[in-house]
Amino acid sequence: MTTDRPSVKPAGTTAALIDCGSLDAALDVFAALSVARERGEFHADELVPAAQTVLVLGGDGRNPRGIAAKLPALLTESHAAARAQAAGPEVSIPVRYSGPDLTEVAALTGMSEEAVVARHTAASYAVAFTGFAPGFAYLSGGDPALAVPRRATPRARIQPGSVGLAGEFSGVYPRESPGGWQIIGSTSARMWDTAREQPAALLAGGLVRFTAVREEARIPATRAATPQRDTDQDRPDAVLRVVDAGLQTLVQDAGRLGAAGMGVGRAGTAIRGAYRTANALVGNAPGAAALELGHGGFAADALAPVVLALTGAVRQGRITGPFGSRNVAHGTPFRLSDGERLTLGPAGRGLRSILALRGGVGGDAFLGSRSRDTLAGLGPAPLTVGDEIRPAGAAASAVGAPAPQDPDLPALGDVATLRVVLGPRDDWFDADAVARLITQLWTVTPQSDRVGVRLTGEPLRRDADHIDAELPSEGVVLGSLQVPPDGQPVLFLADHPLTGGYPVIAVVHDDDIDLAAQLAPGTTVRFTLFAEQPHTRTETRQ
Repeated sequence: MTTDRPSVKPAGTTAALIDCGSLDAALDVFAALSVARERGEFHADELVPAAQTVLVLGGDGRNPRGIAAKLPALLTESHAAARAQAAGPEVSIPVRYSGPDLTEVAALTGMSEEAVVARHTAASYAVAFTGFAPGFAYLSGGDPALAVPRRATPRARIQPGSVGLAGEFSGVYPRESPGGWQIIGSTSARMWDTAREQPAALLAGGLVRFTAVREEARIPATRAATPQRDTDQDRPDAVLRVVDAGLQTLVQDAGRLGAAGMGVGRAGTAIRGAYRTANALVGNAPGAAALELGHGGFAADALAPVVLALTGAVRQGRITGPFGSRNVAHGTPFRLSDGERLTLGPAGRGLRSILALRGGVGGDAFLGSRSRDTLAGLGPAPLTVGDEIRPAGAAASAVGAPAPQDPDLPALGDVATLRVVLGPRDDWFDADAVARLITQLWTVTPQSDRVGVRLTGEPLRRDADHIDAELPSEGVVLGSLQVPPDGQPVLFLADHPLTGGYPVIAVVHDDDIDLAAQLAPGTTVRFTLFAEQPHTRTETRQ
């Protein structure tokens, strides 16, 4: 453990980033906090370790000063004992060392290929952190002589099971993906298997050892999720059939908690307030799955009587069928009878809406959630024409009273104002860049999605000390304004990655995240520093 005291930085209003100064120190802090969390001495929704940091989401993460005060006492215990308690049993991974980059790695290290293999198998590794993709683990503790740079030109496709080196880390690709790691071998062991109760083979804090094998290591194709399924006769009858799925209609709920150690983010609905309101309107228990409507319209035929509620961005809608025609009420429970068709237009102001049905949207859950994670490719696929929607089960209570709609969503030509908390990496930018963040207007680009709102404006430049610096991967939170080398910020939304390698200049206040998720392409955004006072969320641009 380094003698430098870890520093604690706020990461928005709901999280804290503990900057430990080194990988070894980060592993010690993560282990100590994990043990303290099990004992009830420390509280967090998630702990996300990374190359030199530990991100604390929720719980004590809401009070960075409190963490700074209690951290020294938590770290006075034996770090080795804490890490051992957090680690669990060692995982052995068989590897056939015949990767396409083995020869190049040997040349870079000045060794023979046999020596590279010997050194790679002699070391004992720890899962330092997870990220990049579900099940992808960054393994530390390898021989320093095997530290090699990433490939100058990343490969477009790396097969699942590929074993690679990058800097001080080793890793195994859990599924086919692009990547720039130096591939030295392959394994038939599945790093990510959705058919298992615990899909990830490697969890943060775990121990790993590689063993060389001679037989051909078959690399199986990545399998689709195959969770335990109920038989059709056990399921409720379908109540809706999709006629028009729009450009992106997704099943969403409150998201996945407790899966960060496997490299899986929370995801869940992008507009949390509208989601909670819609479920309350139809009498569902909190956490019931609903439909999140994005760009375009939506239409569905009723196959049985169903009670629905529409919240979030207002859409003009009609119900037609054997009983005549009527308008769809926003923010009010309404009934759709067998044989009727619900047709909704695109959002007039804002972007996303929630359509909840009484009983919740049914289907197979993955890691405790029915949410679609568009970045990780987890959860139910986006709805398509012909899909049938079944309720999950009985509703929890009576339908609710009508809720007022939100009139303050931005339309094209409006300026939306979002409050931000500077940091955790605002010190990577010069004073002009920090000032520019909150003085200029930013425009939402068409490349925006549930992963993040991409913004364009006068670029934010780093200070002289960080122009060419590389930020070791660290945890990022919902609402982070990450700034890549081009200086154009990306505002992370629900499907953001767990870790990132670009500095975060500021984080949007948690209460303004729903508004951020309603920013359609072409909308203009202004950021303002958070202050404990009311503010105007949307104004008409002159």
